[in-house]
Amino acid sequence: MAERVLIIDDDRKLVDMLVEYLRPRGIEADGAFDAARGLSQLGRRPYDAVILDIMLPDLDGFEVCRRVRATSDVPLLMLTARGDPDDRVVGLELGADDYLPKPFEPRELLARLRAIMRRRRSAADAGPPLLRFGRLEIDPAARQVRRDGAPCALTAYQFDIVLLLARNAGRVLSRDAILDRLREAPGGAFDRSIDVHVSRIRAVIEADPRHPRRIITVRGSGYQFARLPEDDAR
Repeated sequence: MAERVLIIDDDRKLVDMLVEYLRPRGIEADGAFDAARGLSQLGRRPYDAVILDIMLPDLDGFEVCRRVRATSDVPLLMLTARGDPDDRVVGLELGADDYLPKPFEPRELLARLRAIMRRRRSAADAGPPLLRFGRLEIDPAARQVRRDGAPCALTAYQFDIVLLLARNAGRVLSRDAILDRLREAPGGAFDRSIDVHVSRIRAVIEADPRHPRRIITVRGSGYQFARLPEDDAR
């Protein structure tokens, strides 16, 4: 059975070219020439991947990416003609799987498209990976944090905060970035009291909550899930 992708791009000639190029290579493609139609089509039928242009007439691709990731983990390849390295960083941070600047060779697009679909299939077959940091384990499948094997008493919202920070270990995430990601997650709540939640998380996962080593505050920037020397000893 052929895989099916959705191309959201207002360049009709490009979309037509990709549809014709992909079909004999086992990939059926549908085109949507603006964000509204693309999001509507994604809501009506399943796709194996999405090719998304950043420059759209009604919404930019970054906003489309946010909305897609709020409800779906479909593999997403972003395109841009702007050539700005920051676009790539923003796109990947919002959840895009890969990024390709225009102009591009159709062969490269096909290779990248197949790669992101293959990675997503492999991840789905394996299930969410268990994250280990020294004495701390974060189990996305069970939605549980364990310290020395014992479950930590966290609310669902607090677990989401820990998981988000851990998946970005070593990076500083601003409070707004954390809130935006959690607000857009399926079933996610919007809660401004992020500092209170972090304090409660520290109370159950840190050896000394008054002097946290795992979730640290970067003054004026946000929070960082720190990697510690003992992480490599496990």
